[in-house]
Amino acid sequence: MEPETEPHAGSDAPPGPDTRPEYDPAAPAPLYVPRTPTGDAEVDALLDRLADADHLDTDGHVEVYEDVHRGLRDALTALDARPGPPAPPAPNSSSHHSAGYSYSNSYSNRS
Repeated sequence: MEPETEPHAGSDAPPGPDTRPEYDPAAPAPLYVPRTPTGDAEVDALLDRLADADHLDTDGHVEVYEDVHRGLRDALTALDARPGPPAPPAPNSSSHHSAGYSYSNSYSNRS
C-alpha cells in the first residue's frame, strides 16, 4: 500500500498570479447618490455631472464641483435677468401729507 498524500490541485508549480483586482479603500467608488429631476433640463444636466466625480480621485472632485457650482450660479443669475410680471405700484405715502405744501390755520389770523 502506498502512503497517503494530501490532495492538491494541479502540479507542484507555484500558484499563478492572482487576477482579482486588489482592494484599495482609497480608490474612486460611486456613491450612488440619488438625484431627483428638477424639471429644468439645464439644472438636471448639471446635477448629473456630479456623477463624474464618482470615477475620479478626490483631487479631481474640485474641478467637477466648481464646474457644477458655476453652472448653477449662472442658471440662478439668468432667472434674475428674465423679465417678470410688473412690480405692484408702491404705496402712496404722500396721501396724508404732501411735500411742499404748507397748511394754514384760517382761525389763527382772525382778530
